[in-house]
Amino acid sequence: MAEGDFTITLTRDQALVLSDWLYRVIGTAELDSLVGQDRAVWSPLHLIAGALETSLAEVFISDYGNRMSTARERLLDTLGEVGRPVD
Repeated sequence: MAEGDFTITLTRDQALVLSDWLYRVIGTAELDSLVGQDRAVWSPLHLIAGALETSLAEVFISDYGNRMSTARERLLDTLGEVGRPVD
């Protein structure tokens, strides 16, 4: 297997929603407990969170909440039943 960098491509909506989620969950007891099972995961988590945070101008725009809601709606529309709770 070749060594080197790995690239992941996200849509703007995916990047915005993931950035927001990471901002909200990093540092919580729930995530700390989960990641604590494999501390090495902190390295890519912090790298991804930092890259998103420094690349998304939307987080500084006054209508951030509206943009986030719209991005979430568009992503949810593409998911169909994936991730829905089972009744």
